[in-house]
Amino acid sequence: MLLTRKDLLKRLGAGAAAVAFASTLAACSDSSEKEAKKEPAAETKTEAPATTPAETKPASKVELPKAEGSVDVAKLMAPGALPDVSIGKADAPVTIVEYMSMTCPHCARFHTGTFEAIKTKYVDSGKVRFVLREFPLDTRAAAAIMLARCAPEGQYFPMVSALFASQMTWATAEDGKAALLQMSKLAGFTQESFEACLTNQKLLDDVNKVRDAASKEFGVNSTPTFFINGQRYTGEMSVEEMSGLIDAAL
Repeated sequence: MLLTRKDLLKRLGAGAAAVAFASTLAACSDSSEKEAKKEPAAETKTEAPATTPAETKPASKVELPKAEGSVDVAKLMAPGALPDVSIGKADAPVTIVEYMSMTCPHCARFHTGTFEAIKTKYVDSGKVRFVLREFPLDTRAAAAIMLARCAPEGQYFPMVSALFASQMTWATAEDGKAALLQMSKLAGFTQESFEACLTNQKLLDDVNKVRDAASKEFGVNSTPTFFINGQRYTGEMSVEEMSGLIDAAL
């Protein structure tokens, strides 16, 4: 995906982004986003029969995801086009690198449903260093992550979290630029700083370089993709699944 700032600004106002809300998938890709609808399909819920305490069975052990490959950790952590933004101790025994797209619903579900629990249990305790890297699957995703990069120092993770939490608002809006501007103003952007960020050609080029390197060097082709001490896993994870993988790596 080779974008220029002119392309980015033009496409931002061209209509709703193709956000992949296919519930049968575990990860987002270029093809899944092109085929996606604006709104998620309605879910049919079936009420589980009531059980008495005597009928309740112990929860079965979570089956952990299987690694789809591995990469050299030194190469994975080598400086790239953009400086890594991470939380956690630099010398933590486990390093997790996540490649994500801001318009991917699976990434949003991970960050709104799993990430905080992992942060509390493992990052805050010094066991995990968590690194976020850009892998935008469409124009809006590129614009959103650029704005997170332009946020004041220390506000990258909070900006990413806020954008994921409100993904359905800005990612499916008819006027993507206006929707992102409204979100950005809540984070302290002005009209001028917003425009300056989205017209920063070097930043856009560097975002594209991070994505290209992930694809060519590390085999990333969908989001979210996680590297846990160099082991590659694709698709969103539950707290139990990621905890199990972390515990196994400790």
